[in-house]
Amino acid sequence: MASYYVNKNQQSNGDYEVHKTGCSYMPNIGNAHYLGEFNSCEPAVQKAKQLGYYTADGCYFCCRPCHTS
Repeated sequence: MASYYVNKNQQSNGDYEVHKTGCSYMPNIGNAHYLGEFNSCEPAVQKAKQLGYYTADGCYFCCRPCHTS
């Protein structure tokens, strides 16, 4: 299991990016909303959407299976 976070700041395309702990593109702690511990990125992205980050998307580098745009 890994810890996942969503960046509170939207990217220029409107997505909120979900990251796994250790990602080199992880936002600073002040801009990261902790999502929890998950076995994969799919439930982490779903959790972010449930919390109101409706355009959540996986990071290309650490959550590639969940990266759609």
